Amino acid sequence: MLDYLKIGGIISTHGLRGEVKVFPTTEDVRRYDDLDTVYIEMPLGRIEAHVERVRYFKNLVIVKFRGLDRIEDVEPYLKHDLYVSREDAIELEEGEYFVGDVIGLKVITDDGRVLGVLDDVMETGANDVYVIASAQEPGKEILLPVIRDVILETDLEEGYIKVHMLPGLE
Repeated sequence: MLDYLKIGGIISTHGLRGEVKVFPTTEDVRRYDDLDTVYIEMPLGRIEAHVERVRYFKNLVIVKFRGLDRIEDVEPYLKHDLYVSREDAIELEEGEYFVGDVIGLKVITDDGRVLGVLDDVMETGANDVYVIASAQEPGKEILLPVIRDVILETDLEEGYIKVHMLPGLE
């Protein structure tokens, strides 16, 4: 399991007083209201930053970091991702998982066949879709809707997802 979870990416500066525009990559965009410490992923490692205030504009979050008060202070962080530590992550409901924790899990069917490895999660309006890199046909993807009838079990400790293949999914 990951120690740090991505919550967004800094896309540009906002004004001259050290604010940045962040594209959120979290389901609950209001989670930024409760942030104190975040980590900015830089080429030489993560650096800690403390959130002074946040506000929302369209689909973006405007973030002001403590001690970074000028546009020149935040420019080095443009185009870099924001993370939180697992301890500061939002609480998940039963049966919910962080995307970073399920990527790379082996996907097996309820009849024991290995489909492949979970390669990506697509977010759609109705439900997420798991993108499975096929074990039988390299380069082929299998798309599975994340619904109860298909996703039967997720075991992070054992490293697998058990699925039921409804007609038409393969």
